[in-house]
Amino acid sequence: MDSHQSYAAHALQQLYKTPFKDLILFENDDYLLINKPAFISTLDDRNDDLSIIRLAKDYIADAQVCHRLDKETSGVLLIAKHPEAYRSASMQFEHRKVTKTYHAVCDGIHDFDDLKIDLPIHATNKGVVKISRRDGKEALTYVKTIKAYRRHTLVECQPVTGRMHQIRIHLTSQGAPISGDEKYGGKPFFLSAIKKKYNLRKDAEEHPLIKRVALHAQSLRFELLDQQSVCVEAPYPKDFAVVVKQLEKLS
Repeated sequence: MDSHQSYAAHALQQLYKTPFKDLILFENDDYLLINKPAFISTLDDRNDDLSIIRLAKDYIADAQVCHRLDKETSGVLLIAKHPEAYRSASMQFEHRKVTKTYHAVCDGIHDFDDLKIDLPIHATNKGVVKISRRDGKEALTYVKTIKAYRRHTLVECQPVTGRMHQIRIHLTSQGAPISGDEKYGGKPFFLSAIKKKYNLRKDAEEHPLIKRVALHAQSLRFELLDQQSVCVEAPYPKDFAVVVKQLEKLS
């Protein structure tokens, strides 16, 4: 088991000990919004014993997940408590009335000013995607810089469509791969890359500060069944918060 797998296994062990209630950001009679931890699948995965949908159904028997987050992605996730709520949310997603906002730490220095990325995305049969004007499906993401540091940039992304790995491939297409996203050209986030005079103990191996794709679903805005608009924000998890804190401190 490599260090990444070991870290993921440890994260799942901690999740087993965490009551589902502790993940909840917002709850009413119709919906739950949770702060999804990294390293857990949204839906059942034959390779894992644990999933968000399984935890949600243990909490509310009729629970249905209204959208997905990648396994490594943390952040706000919408869950319906009953079929009517699920139908309403599904229609909002289908008609692009849901506003999803993500934060990502990217490699390099970038000045994105509400950049519109509308490159079509093609999903291959190998679990990855690529930009393809011939075979790709419509995909639209808006990106803006929150803050640029010496070697990295914190960005805000609003995907309008919901293609697989959309934010990841769209950022890579702009020369701004997400830190830790080696599948799409991102580099591991090492403290030694931003800290001057970084000293590693002899015979010690440096590990990335964040052992996953540095992507977090920061907020989600949608309409409740009474047509009231609500925006729910998810605080950064510890690993993402540590990265941003170190960038602020050392850059």
